[in-house]
Amino acid sequence: MLYLWLYPLHDFFAGFNIFRYITFRCALAALTAFLISLIFGPAVIRKLKELKVVEKINKDDSIKLDLLSRHKQDTPTMGGILILGAIIISTFLWADISNKFVLIVLFVTIWLGITGFIDDYLKQIKKKAKGLTAASKFTSQIILGLILGTILLELSANNIRLDLPFLKDVSLNLDGLYVLFVILVVSGSSNAVNLTDGLDGLAAGIVVMVAVAFSVLCYVTGNIKFSEYLLIPYISGSGELSVFCSSILGAGLGFLWFNCYPASIFMGDVGSLALGGALGTVALLIKKELLLVIVGGIFVLEALSVILQVGSFKFTKKRIFKIAPLHHHFQFLNWPENKVIVRFWIIASLLALLTMVTLKIR
Repeated sequence: MLYLWLYPLHDFFAGFNIFRYITFRCALAALTAFLISLIFGPAVIRKLKELKVVEKINKDDSIKLDLLSRHKQDTPTMGGILILGAIIISTFLWADISNKFVLIVLFVTIWLGITGFIDDYLKQIKKKAKGLTAASKFTSQIILGLILGTILLELSANNIRLDLPFLKDVSLNLDGLYVLFVILVVSGSSNAVNLTDGLDGLAAGIVVMVAVAFSVLCYVTGNIKFSEYLLIPYISGSGELSVFCSSILGAGLGFLWFNCYPASIFMGDVGSLALGGALGTVALLIKKELLLVIVGGIFVLEALSVILQVGSFKFTKKRIFKIAPLHHHFQFLNWPENKVIVRFWIIASLLALLTMVTLKIR
């Protein structure tokens, strides 16, 4: 919004020309989102406490896990409202809101934010222990995937190809499977972040690292010179998604200020579902879906640990891990919570670096 107002003023004062640079607006977006989270964080925490929207530890899933998590009792949750507010406001201020890619990713973020909000609302306000049923969540994600897949098919003129990392000019044409692929990416990334959000600052910290990597990927994909040099598909207009990813970076860091161990607030499903879906959508828009598996490697491992655990117990009555998701498995190995968090952050940062390195390996 401010971009659309301020940049035209360069006709009268050359200094306003700086607003045309995506890198400058990325910096402003990150700073704006960070300040919004930091400034309004205490008020949000206070209000959630007043409303008694707090974490309840006695969930009967595991006595040992309840004991390990007892310090989290009555910590405010649904803090994702703060993150999403900061992201949306910052994006509206500094991105080109007429850009089709920005509008699409905001639509997905809001849709999944509402889904997560309803889930949290049912659990925290209506005291419905399980919130939305798994079927209801998946239905929301599937409908969203169908809408998004249809939109992307139209934008791509039915020429949908899956770019393969490390290989030059090699891609797969998904044809009629594309919409199913979109559903898989959106629901998979959304649920993977949701599963990872179990330790103080774990999911938020990794989301920040993924956002940094995707901000770079969006910028080079939307820049014809860089895309030609790096031998990656050029997608006109996709550079504006860097501003959105920078908003995630700023909002995530601001939230992490309060969410780091020991956490003063949790993001809840309203945050985790929306952030995961947003990152998956960005990957789809810039055709870096397979790189999402690398940069979000921790999210993938967390989701796989649950799938393998459930599958193994169902068919063999044996468990592969002491408990799933994976971060709790390491807690059961007597790793202190903050050690699990920091070590997962280290791995996530290395995966983010590896993802950006792949741009030169073709």
